[in-house]
Amino acid sequence: MEGTTINLFSSCLLLILMSSSAADTITANQTITDGQKIVSARGEFEMGFFSYEHSPQNRYFGIWYKKISSGTVIWVANRETAIANTSGVIRVTSRGIVVSSSQSTDNIIWSSNYLRSVDNPVAQLLDSGNLVFVDGNDKENFVWQSFDYPVDNFLPGMKFGYDLESGIDRYFLPYKSDDDPSPGTYIHRIDHNGYPQLILWKDSDVLYRTGPWVGNRFSGNTVLKPNGIYTNRFVITQTEAYYISDLLSSSESAITRLTLTPDGEARRLIWNREKQDWTLILTLQVTDCERYGLCGLNGVCNINTTPRCQCMEGFDPKVPEEWAAADWSNGCSHNVQLECGNGDGFMRSSGVKLPDTRWK
Repeated sequence: MEGTTINLFSSCLLLILMSSSAADTITANQTITDGQKIVSARGEFEMGFFSYEHSPQNRYFGIWYKKISSGTVIWVANRETAIANTSGVIRVTSRGIVVSSSQSTDNIIWSSNYLRSVDNPVAQLLDSGNLVFVDGNDKENFVWQSFDYPVDNFLPGMKFGYDLESGIDRYFLPYKSDDDPSPGTYIHRIDHNGYPQLILWKDSDVLYRTGPWVGNRFSGNTVLKPNGIYTNRFVITQTEAYYISDLLSSSESAITRLTLTPDGEARRLIWNREKQDWTLILTLQVTDCERYGLCGLNGVCNINTTPRCQCMEGFDPKVPEEWAAADWSNGCSHNVQLECGNGDGFMRSSGVKLPDTRWK
């Protein structure tokens, strides 16, 4: 009877230990293996190892929604180096979070890579979707956070931009394809060269720019009516420039994200509880005229005309034969010689994106 009591007590203790793996933290004396999960305090997000539908052999360590749209991944650690089996292990060391392809501490495939050691290392998954690495003796000050290293999703409270003091540059490198999280050919970031503006590149080519911030929006974006869900801010100081989205206090239960697709399209989505699906509420690029430099220098793009490009008043196509063939890249040049002080001056243009602010 006594042995039965001990075995029963041991079984209960084992169940308690197993259930504790669903806590929101990992400490230095724990390991998380494939199949185990870490859940944020209110159960908003979950993290662990996962696979994509069309490549089940590849395992990644990431974060995804748990209460809604289970399986919608918002962050991936080892996006460039998949684990080919279920032997992956997560550890927390004095210098950060480590992903290994096996129990061996030598097989590290990803690390948060903090340069200094902390005394009481703890990793915690927050209900914002942010994975943080902290000293357990000072949990208010994040040593490292996943929000500083976005992949393809921009969540409320996440900064999108750069910090000159810390050297952190938060930008988007979307997936190569829907089932391959390795970086693709697009990159979306706030440019450091000149007055800050958002620019989308494909490889080394600029595809789109927003223009500079003009108080309530970027100059190239349409004026949006208040949506009652979130507000956008753009903060510029001597050391920082970043874009941030905040949920309104009246809509704290709303779930929204901005995502950059593998083909470079930025989409603002909101979770529709009635339909149990993501609803598209806006896209960053909507017309031909958003294409960078489509009409060349001194050219104006008008989505309501065909052809799209026209020369500004006082200008003619620089290469008429190219213009006639719908190649407007060389733009327009003055059709008269300017004479300062002889009636020549500036002409007002409205409803256009402000000029490129980058230093050439």
